[in-house]
Amino acid sequence: MSTEGALSFGRTQLPDEQRRALTRAIHLEWVTIAFMTTAVAVVYLAMGSSQAMKTAWVEDLLAFIPPIAFLLAQRRARRPVDPDHPYGYHRAVGAGHLAAAVALLGTGSYLAVDSAMGLIKAEHPPVATVEIFGHAVWAGWVMIAAMVYTGVGPVILGRMKMPLADALHDRVLYADADMQKADWRTAAGTVVGVLGIGLGLWWADAVVAIAISFSIIRDGWTNVRHASGALVDSQARTVEGSQPHPLTRQVDEALEEIAWVHRSGSRVRDMGHVFHVESFVVPHAGHTPGLGDLEHAAQVARALDWKVDDVVVVPVREIPAELDRRARAKG
Repeated sequence: MSTEGALSFGRTQLPDEQRRALTRAIHLEWVTIAFMTTAVAVVYLAMGSSQAMKTAWVEDLLAFIPPIAFLLAQRRARRPVDPDHPYGYHRAVGAGHLAAAVALLGTGSYLAVDSAMGLIKAEHPPVATVEIFGHAVWAGWVMIAAMVYTGVGPVILGRMKMPLADALHDRVLYADADMQKADWRTAAGTVVGVLGIGLGLWWADAVVAIAISFSIIRDGWTNVRHASGALVDSQARTVEGSQPHPLTRQVDEALEEIAWVHRSGSRVRDMGHVFHVESFVVPHAGHTPGLGDLEHAAQVARALDWKVDDVVVVPVREIPAELDRRARAKG
């Protein structure tokens, strides 16, 4: 659990806020692994023949993937640049994100089919009684207690991780936090399924299991889309993937404030944590930028945010059409 040396991602030195966020995120992921170990054991001992409990148990097993992927990815991303990896190891974050997403999607699809088959076959899951301290207790109450235990912890941990994911621009951590924050729905749904069995509604268990499966599939598909988009160099987006990252616009605006720059159009590649920026700038008529001008422009871009890592400034006669913000606005 040591965070010694966690001061940079590749050659990018982390500001104090990000250092603290990284240290806290690592600690929280170890806490998550410890908690989920107990949760998996508790649900396994309590699940009986309930399909909803079985599906919730598998979802708890899947919850190990994002924290493990995060711990491995952030460790690899901190390795220094070398001749074989001139861009560094930042893509480890994207690889970890994609691996976790594919696991979610595949397992969710399997569980959906398995649960649907139980519904089609009209399987009636029995919920017997268990003896606790010499008293006969309906096993459904034990299942419900187990789901309350497994539902509260992840929600708290997820809410604690969310601001850290934003501070670090870490999509693996964000996906982990987002899924955990919503885990109360799985717990609540499973409780409904178990109560349905107790009321004689045998189909409620399978229906809830299918709903949980589709929740897993949705999480998997959303994360596959975002992870694969980053790996094929789509435009840099915010950590949750909902919109283009504002740094692209901010870089162009900052460069256009430089005296010799007439217009700027940038393409920003999300490497995982950090961005690689290529800025195409049109100088004012009669000005030919020298090395000093270009170096200063790159420094202006880097000063905007710690995530702006590699910056290339290229003087051009006109902005490439796909990067021309003004032309797109008019269109």
